[in-house]
Amino acid sequence: VALDYPSVGATENLLMAATAAAGETVIENAAREPEIVDLCDFLTGMGAVIEGAGTSTIRVEGGHPLHGVEHEVIADRIEAGTYLIMGAATGGRVTVRGLDPVHLELFLSKLRAMGVGVEEGTLSITAWRDGPLRPVDISTLPHPGFATDLQAQAMVLLTLAEGTSIVTENVFENRFLVVDELNRLGAGITTSGHHAVVAGPRALTGTVVEAPDLRGGAALVTAGLVADGVTEVRGVHHIDRGYEDLVGKVRRLGGDIERVGDGEGAGAASAPAPAPSP
Repeated sequence: VALDYPSVGATENLLMAATAAAGETVIENAAREPEIVDLCDFLTGMGAVIEGAGTSTIRVEGGHPLHGVEHEVIADRIEAGTYLIMGAATGGRVTVRGLDPVHLELFLSKLRAMGVGVEEGTLSITAWRDGPLRPVDISTLPHPGFATDLQAQAMVLLTLAEGTSIVTENVFENRFLVVDELNRLGAGITTSGHHAVVAGPRALTGTVVEAPDLRGGAALVTAGLVADGVTEVRGVHHIDRGYEDLVGKVRRLGGDIERVGDGEGAGAASAPAPAPSP
């Protein structure tokens, strides 16, 4: 099976189907994300025969009987990246634990290029503001490229940088829906096709904004933590799709944030004191 695009979802479904099918299946141009490797580890633990996980060619010898297994799912690298950005944006210091830094290698290199301090442990990452932020250009790509799911949050950080940055979205269409809402907070972002030009530094001011999607919602919460005054983020049901107890975790990091209403309601955030490590 040759994929036109290294889709994560398509690769995952093919892996599971090939494990059950009789004979050998070869997946060409397979996705290389850590989540693919983790799924292969899980299936292999159940008795599947899989070679090439983490490469663009995966071979599956299907039809083997499967059995139960205990498996610990890898950490959510996008959630981790979001909290690292929050720490850098607010001038705090955030440590995420239980994550292999290799899973965020290019993302961390971009943080360092911006002037963010980054310290990697065996299964931990610490990030902190290390002086003025510098502009950088970001181009999203499938793994091991810069993850599109961290693009919106990164734009908030680029808004604070001293200069102009260009963000190029190569993975999804309509990935700049959050730009208008960020601009309502005071950002200076213009878009043209799959490019966004982020002018900085900009002072953000709290107002009422609407989360257009999952990652855009996380970006607006990040911007609200930076902005002067109170920011009300509506449509937080989008955020619930990808973040477990975001409000609780941000509060434990020192953020001034509360959730009001139900899943269709709003969350409010205002600039916190520098956040300690959890």
